[in-house]
This record gives sequence, C-alpha cells and structure tokens, in this order.
Amino acid sequence: MDIAADDLRQRCFLSLAVLGALYLAAVTLRLLDCLGLPSLLRRPTNLRRRYGAWAVVTGPTSGIGRSMALELARRGLSVVLIGRDPDRLCDISDAITRNHAVQTKTVVFDLSLVSTTQGDEAMRRLREAVEGLDVGVLVNNAGVAKPCAVYLHEFDVEAWMRMVRVNLWALTEVAAAVLPGMAARGRGAVVNIGSGSTEAIPSFPLYTVYAATKRYVAQFSRSLYVEYRSKGIDVQCQATSQACSLTNGHPQSSRPHLHSTARLAKQQGKDLAHTTVVPNCLCTSHKSKRFIACTYSSPTSRLVPCLEFDQSEATGRLKFVQSHPMFSQDSYSSLETGVVPPSLSLG
Repeated sequence: MDIAADDLRQRCFLSLAVLGALYLAAVTLRLLDCLGLPSLLRRPTNLRRRYGAWAVVTGPTSGIGRSMALELARRGLSVVLIGRDPDRLCDISDAITRNHAVQTKTVVFDLSLVSTTQGDEAMRRLREAVEGLDVGVLVNNAGVAKPCAVYLHEFDVEAWMRMVRVNLWALTEVAAAVLPGMAARGRGAVVNIGSGSTEAIPSFPLYTVYAATKRYVAQFSRSLYVEYRSKGIDVQCQATSQACSLTNGHPQSSRPHLHSTARLAKQQGKDLAHTTVVPNCLCTSHKSKRFIACTYSSPTSRLVPCLEFDQSEATGRLKFVQSHPMFSQDSYSSLETGVVPPSLSLG
C-alpha cells in the first residue's frame, strides 16, 4: 500500500515538473520573442549569393530608403538608385561608392509622374538601366504621406492623386519592370515598404487615402508572393511605423524612443526571406505591444502621437490608452466599427 502511494506521489511530482518546465519554456520563448532575440540571433542571409549582384531602391535619398541602400551596399550588392532629385542621388551614390566596393547607377524619376509622358520616358530609362544586370533585390520604398491629418472632403485632389500614383501605381510599375529578369533567372526578392497603419490599428481616420494605398501594398505583396514563389522569388511587405534619422547619435524627432532607420534597415536585411508580411511598430521595441499613430503638429512639423493603444498579450485585444489633446476619443468612434484584422479586436 505504501509502495503504491509512493509511486503515485512520484508520478504526480513528475507530471507537475513536466508541466512546470513546459510553462517556463513557453514564458521564456514569449519573452525572447518580445525582445526580438530570434531575429537578432538569426544569421544574416548572403543576399548577393542568394538573390543576385544588384539591388534596385526607390526613394534612396533619405530615411528608410537611404539606410536600405547603404545596408545593401554593405552586404556587397551594387545598387540602382531611383529618385527625383539628381543632386541627392549623386550624394547617396558617392556615399555608397566611397565606403563600399560596389557600383551604383542612378535613374532620375519623379514617381508622381507615372502614367504621364514624362513618366513613360523615365520607365524606359529604368528598364534600360536594369537590362543585363543581375538584379536580385528590389526595395519599393518611395512613398507619399502628406498632406497629414485632413478630412477626405478637404483633401486636395492633386495631392491625393499624387499619393495614389507614388504609393500604388509607381510601386506596381517598378515591380513589373524588374520581375521579368528575376523570373528568368529563377531567383530574386521584392521588399515593399508598407505601413503599420494597415497592421497595428483597425482604421486610420484623417489619413484615409494614405492608409488605403498602404493596404494595397500589403495585399499586393501577399498575392505577389503566392504568384512568384514557384519561380524562386521572395516577396515581403515591411509594415513599418515611425522611424527617424540620427544626427550625431540623436534622433531627428520629438519622440526620441523611435528606432533609427539604419537599425530598421539592418533588421529588414535579416528578416528578408523568412516572412512575407512583417509588422514593425517602431515605438518601444522590435515587437512592441504598444501601437502609436502619429501626426505632425503645425507649424513646427514635429511628430506627435494622436492615438495610442496597448495590446493584451493574453487576448490580443487592443485597448485605447490616450489621444493627443487636439483629438478626442469620441472623434474616433469609427475605430469601434472599423475593419479589424483577424488577430485583433478592440477592448
């Protein structure tokens, strides 16, 4: 009888020990995931060997685009730089060739002119520039976010047409110009820079057209991935939020905890080929559970938060935290009836 009782106690102890170990492992994995350690420990992909010797980057003269161009050059890829300002294109081209043993090509192209006579001519020059090159990576970074925080009926028609041309039409045409070569070689990667407004919050009032164009980018990327994966082409949408450039180690932003564009570029290089849609809400950490929608204050053009949410780790529900004084929570009642991503629900 005592032997049976001892055996039962041992079995219970072992069962509890196993359950405790499994729980501890789950908590540890979640902590590591929140800290972004899996990505930090991941060995960088040899992009040149895997995809090709050249990269194409749109909007490479500042911000994320510039950091991506420099990071790709650091990783050994030559870069085709597409932008509208010849002087700034020369500046980033010189910065690349001065610090890295790679080549550059520049294509002057105002992407807001796509579908016009000037735009058609620029597309012809782009196709000529990439013809015969082993283009392995395309970074569709160029985008327009302004005018900021405005009702749709107050939106200047020319401004939102420009936004649609750059964020949607030009992104599609540039991808269509580069993909044939990738498909013929059986390898390549397309990185489309999206927005956290399509992943972190259910709706983005006062930025309606911008958010809609970025939703297109996310769905375009998902569909393109399925369409081209059999041809050896990886497609990824980086759903970034606010990032800032650094000057002498200090962020050029009124929100100093935002990630630098250089750090984001390095992380994107590591994440490439591992996932298709990567949300990076650059508020506090690599995988922050707090989402902040920002606007620009006038007349200082400083970034200020207009909406702030916390996400429950247990339920995945978004809870409203605060709004900027110029807005009220009541103004965003539409958030409660907006389209909510499957994994998120408002609390």
